[in-house]
Parts: sequence; C-alpha cells; structure tokens
Amino acid sequence: MYLVIMLLLRGIITLLTIIVFTVLVCIPLFSMAVIALVIPGQPGVHLRRWMEVWLFLWTGFNRWLFRVLGTTDMRIDWPGADEVSADQWYLVISNHQSWTDILILQSVLWNRLPPIKFFTKAQLIWVPFIGIGMYVLGFPYLQRATKQQIAKNPELRNADRQNIRKACNRFRFYPSTLLNFVEGTRFTAEKHARLHSSHRHLLNAKVGGLSYVIAEMGDTLHRLIDITIAYPGEAPTFWEFLRGKCAHVDVRIDALEIPARITGQSDEREQRRLLAAWIDERWRIKDQRLHDHRSPPVSQVASSARDTALQT
Repeated sequence: MYLVIMLLLRGIITLLTIIVFTVLVCIPLFSMAVIALVIPGQPGVHLRRWMEVWLFLWTGFNRWLFRVLGTTDMRIDWPGADEVSADQWYLVISNHQSWTDILILQSVLWNRLPPIKFFTKAQLIWVPFIGIGMYVLGFPYLQRATKQQIAKNPELRNADRQNIRKACNRFRFYPSTLLNFVEGTRFTAEKHARLHSSHRHLLNAKVGGLSYVIAEMGDTLHRLIDITIAYPGEAPTFWEFLRGKCAHVDVRIDALEIPARITGQSDEREQRRLLAAWIDERWRIKDQRLHDHRSPPVSQVASSARDTALQT
C-alpha cells in the first residue's frame, strides 16, 4: 500500500509540475509569436529562432524533473556521439510504442541536437497550450487523410506534403531537428497482426514523410539519427511513466550519413524507392536489436536452468 501511494504521489507531482511549467513557458512564447507575425524579413526569422529557447528550456526542465524524481533510468548507447552538434540539421527516426517515447527522445537528445520537432496529428492542435505551442514553433501538423476522404476531397492528397514543405522552408533558416515515427502509429499486437508486418517487434516503415523532407532539405541535413527505444516488457502508458512504473529504458542511437545516392537522386519515385530500401534495412537491424533485448542471453538461460536443477 505504501508503494502504491508513493507512486501515485510521484505521478501527481510530476504531472502538475509539467503542467505549471508548460503554462509559464507558453506565456512568453505566445507573446513572441504574435510579435513575429508582424515583423517581416530577417528580424522575424531571428525572433522565431529565439522562440526555440522556450522549447529548449521546457525539454531541459522535464529532463531535470525526471532525474530528480527518479522517474526512470535512461540507459543510452550512442557510438559516435561526438559526431553531432546543436549547430546542424538532423532528421530523427525511431520506433514508436507509447506517448512516453517523445519525452524520452527529447531527454536523451537534449543539448546534443537542436530541440526536436515532430510530425503530429492535426487534432492535437486543440490540446490546451501545447497544441498552439507546437503550432507557433513550426511543428508540421498532418491531416493523414484516408483514401475515402481523399476520394471526396482530392485536395487532401497534397495537404500533408504542403505542410511539410512549409515547415522545411522555415527550418532552413536555423539548425533544426525533425522527428518522424515512420511506422505512422504506435505499435500494438493488434496493429502488428492486422497490418501484416514483416517484422517481429515493429510495424512496417512508411517513408512518404521522410521522402518529402529529404526532397526539401537533403542538401542541408547533416545526419539521420536512428533511435531504438527498448522498454523492459510492455511499453508504459504516459501515466505509468510519470508514476515511475518504468524502472529503466534502453536507448540505442546511431548517427548515419544519408547516402548520396538518395540525396542526389532527382527522380522522385526513384529517390523514394532507394530511401525505402535503406530504411527497410535499418528496420531489420532495429527489429533484431529489439528481439535480442527481449530474449535473455544463452548463458543466462543456462545459468537459470542449472539453478533450477540444483533446487530439484
């Protein structure tokens, strides 16, 4: 009972603290956004870059809060971490299992890369403070229209591409990091079966959004950051994470150069084909890592078997 109460208190304290700090950050952010609307040219660009400071502070505060409250232990494996800096442009891809993923990605990349912005559903703009905050910071809002919706309104076919292009045009002016969960949705066993995934622990990757970004910013992107998030057991819900129910999470980070055969390809269809093949190879590597993470080493299995035999 004591442990249950302590976990509940930790979750409440963490959530309320994040809410209060979010409101405090949004007040000056929204004020600067209004001013940026009426300031033309280069001064407006500089002001929008200064708006990034509030995202940087918000992410850094959350990271500090998780450490102070012992929310989780983020165990990071990042070979070649010295190859990146906050003064470059990056495209980040990751597997996606829970809303918790975003908090973890923001925390592990904080102050190493420019603050993360990510592709997000248009409906999230109605989330108090956070929705408008993401909008004024230039997060790409996507409609993700279905085939039936496109059939009724053909203009929706190119709506997401136009939103991505608009975001990329803004990001060109200052170092930026754009995150895309290429599975398109959170992984669940039900989706894995329904979508007939060719992987064991992942959904099939969709490269449409990535191809649009590379077409717009391929000459600017310094690296593609490929991240694998592995939880112990089932991925925690957002509330379980805040309560501290996720003792640790393993994060593998690979900073990769985007092959020139992809960035230098002028034919859109061929570029997408090459990109899909490359990402699929990365997905096979990621799937094996997740499988190895969930499967105990042979030595551990043998040791457990010996212990069981001795006890019988």
